[in-house]
Amino acid sequence: MIRVSPPAAARIQNVLASHPNYVGLRVGLKDGGCSGFQWLLAFEDAPADEDKVLDADGARLVVHPMHVPFLAGSTLEWTEGRTDAGFQVVHPGVKHVCGCGESFEFG
Repeated sequence: MIRVSPPAAARIQNVLASHPNYVGLRVGLKDGGCSGFQWLLAFEDAPADEDKVLDADGARLVVHPMHVPFLAGSTLEWTEGRTDAGFQVVHPGVKHVCGCGESFEFG
């Protein structure tokens, strides 16, 4: 389904350890942006009954079943730069990313 890089898994584990009310990182899609979709990445404290709570490469993820097909083949990365840090989803099916880098469309 989705692969989690070692730095991303370590970051998720650190956040979950310091916030015991969180059960995992929600990974999914939402409509938005100029290209149609945006990744949804947010720590979750109360997953819905239909959500899947998965262990992926040592990291706990929360995924709505409708989003599972869209995550196939993707990798969750943790990147750190000089001025920012954050999770990034790398997906081979993304055809176009908007100029600001916030939204995308599938090919």
